[in-house]
Amino acid sequence: MNIYVGNLSHEATEETIKRAFESFGEVTSARVIKDKYTGQSRGFGFVEMSVQSQAQTAIKSLNGKELLGKQISVDEARPRTDRGRSGEQGGHRGDRVTGVETVIDPVVPQSLNRAAERG
Repeated sequence: MNIYVGNLSHEATEETIKRAFESFGEVTSARVIKDKYTGQSRGFGFVEMSVQSQAQTAIKSLNGKELLGKQISVDEARPRTDRGRSGEQGGHRGDRVTGVETVIDPVVPQSLNRAAERG
C-alpha cells in the first residue's frame, strides 16, 4: 500500500520516514519528494508497505504525530490524476498557456501618419 506523508520537516530524509514506519511492519520503499531545481524537500513524501493491515495501522498511529518537530499528516496515497502534461495546461487562455506574451502593434492608417508628420 502506498502511503502519503505530508507536512514533513525539511530535514526529513528517506531514512527518517522509513524508521518511523518500520515499527508497524515491512517498508518496501520510502521517498521524500524534492524540488527539481533546488533539491530541497517539498515537505511531503511516500512510504510503500507490503502488508495492507500493517499500513492501515501505521496510518492510524502516525497521523497527527510529531516527526522532527512537525505534526505530520499521514493517509493512503491517492492515484495521480492527469494534470495535462501532454501539452494542455488547464484550459486555453490565449497565449497564457505558453507563457508568451503577445504584443499587438496597432496599425495606424497612412492618412493619420501623414497628418502627424505635417504636425
